[in-house]
Amino acid sequence: MRVRFAGVGAVAVTYGLPPIIAALASVALVLGGRHVGRLQSLELAVYDRLMQARPDLGPDPRLLVVGITEQDIQNQGQFPLRDAVVVTLLKKLQSYQPRVVGLDMFRGDILVQPGTSETAEADRLALVEQLKQSDRMIAITFLGNESQAGATVPPPPGLPEEQIGFNDIVLDSGRVLRRNLLYMDDYFPSFSLRVALRYLRDENIEDQPSDADENVLQIGSTTFLPLKSDDGGYARIDASGTYQILLNYRSAQNSVEQVSLTQILEGRVEPQKIKDRIVLIGVTAASGKDLYLTPYNSGARNQPQMPGVVIHAQKVSQFLDAAYGERSLIRVWSEPLEMAWILLWSLIGGLLFWIVRRPLVLVLGSGVAISLLFVAGQGLFFRSVWVPLVPPFLTFLGAGGGVIAYRAQQAQRQQQMVMRLLGQSSSPEIAETLWQRRDELLEGGKLPGIELMATLMFTDLKGFSTISERLSAEQLLNWLNEYFEVMTGVVVDHHGVINKFTGDGLMAAFGVPIPRESWDEIAQDAQRAVDCALAMGEGLSKLNQRWQTEGLPEVQMRAGIFSGSVVVGSLGSKARLEYGVIGDGVNTASRLESVDKHRQPSACRVLIAQETLNYLEDRYEVEAWGALTLKGKAEQVEVFRVIGAGDIGA
Repeated sequence: MRVRFAGVGAVAVTYGLPPIIAALASVALVLGGRHVGRLQSLELAVYDRLMQARPDLGPDPRLLVVGITEQDIQNQGQFPLRDAVVVTLLKKLQSYQPRVVGLDMFRGDILVQPGTSETAEADRLALVEQLKQSDRMIAITFLGNESQAGATVPPPPGLPEEQIGFNDIVLDSGRVLRRNLLYMDDYFPSFSLRVALRYLRDENIEDQPSDADENVLQIGSTTFLPLKSDDGGYARIDASGTYQILLNYRSAQNSVEQVSLTQILEGRVEPQKIKDRIVLIGVTAASGKDLYLTPYNSGARNQPQMPGVVIHAQKVSQFLDAAYGERSLIRVWSEPLEMAWILLWSLIGGLLFWIVRRPLVLVLGSGVAISLLFVAGQGLFFRSVWVPLVPPFLTFLGAGGGVIAYRAQQAQRQQQMVMRLLGQSSSPEIAETLWQRRDELLEGGKLPGIELMATLMFTDLKGFSTISERLSAEQLLNWLNEYFEVMTGVVVDHHGVINKFTGDGLMAAFGVPIPRESWDEIAQDAQRAVDCALAMGEGLSKLNQRWQTEGLPEVQMRAGIFSGSVVVGSLGSKARLEYGVIGDGVNTASRLESVDKHRQPSACRVLIAQETLNYLEDRYEVEAWGALTLKGKAEQVEVFRVIGAGDIGA
């Protein structure tokens, strides 16, 4: 279906095309901003909210953290702890037969300062020997990366590579930890991955290249697809030289059971809490400065930062769950699928704003659509699929805004056309009615022809030709403009529409363009027309008084009013249109104005026919002029002169 609007030329627009164009434009803008990273902070903030909304899985029963607390530091009297204390701790733990012990504490050569005592050196060597006794002991090294400032820290000297993993992490903007770093420097594994793999070896689960790609890690049946620089809500993150995945947190605060160093040393921990478990040792005290922001801190109050050793426990738990098929890794869609998802919501927004026009329904519909978007995104995230939510939300609003802007432009063109057709002299009520019902009126860029009951009024000035001879062209034009300004205002005040100006006269219609549906409405139009003519007479009297003082000519006017059936609609071509009112009623009103011009009993003579009198309900005093023969009419017409308001019998 095509709609054309008349304006400066003809503009053709196909229904359905504007929302599609708005949707595509919105997608292009949002994807452009997303590509350069403008949306990353918003998308990560939404990611954090999704993470916070997930069910809390509670502590992983396979892990235990031995935390070095503030009380432990006070008990030992120094920090970092002496190697002898760590040796004692490891021996105590070994007696309980843990599956794997991970030492998240730096114990490399860098800590052996010049001038250390022979005892300290002996303690260090004892620690190394203790670690070497079992390949179930895993220590850390720090390789150094852009996210973490600091010098490289080597592992304990002489420890086999199979017992070493790096504890480097990668932080997003705002120093929030959302990613799990698996490998650096040509597939050297992380501390948490090394711990998990050693645990799984006892279950005959090994790491291996995936069947699809030898450069992709597979543990058990799970493939660990590396995170690319633009995956999910990220934009141009530095993933080169590393192997990363999204860190699938288990819980905000209760991901792993914790005991203190003092509890272990004093034997106050039940052996079954340690036997066959993974035990991670690290600092949990705030003074250790090994605390990190996580997605659970975003927008949350009083959410404590997470100790590094607990984060390692979260990572180990993620590896184990994935290897056993108990918990999926967080996945992202391919770029084409994400673009299709974003485009879908953009189209939904464009079509919704295009189809729905009632503001309240549009607000409710938009609220429902946006709610469905976020519910769908949350549902997918609960199934470990991270889909973009900010870009589709923005494209939804952007496409809707584009449609609104188009509609505003379209409405302006329609309004210009309507006002061009009906003239600029119509009452506010008529203009509002037209605007509210413009879709009913506009068809093919024109007002379709319809038949309706209306009251027509023609006016003319008596002796205008003589007056025009007395005035200069400029004086005549100013004089006429002053006259029409008053008459136009009177017509508008009485809810009429001036259809045209005829030199020194005008034609006004009452009851157009919206068809009247009852006798009372038609009668009201007729009464308004008569009231208008009488008011025009009063306005003319005031003008004459002023003109007399200015030495300008005084005039008289005639008005002819007829109520009947007419056909209204657009007349003309695409280049030039006007609002046409045609029919026998128009001719009759015109002839009433000009009949018996010599009979001018007052400054403003108002003649009506019987057809109009029938609607006046004795509201006016009239004078019967009898049946007159009007020019062009075969039958005579009963004519009455309206004298003023009041009853006939008064």
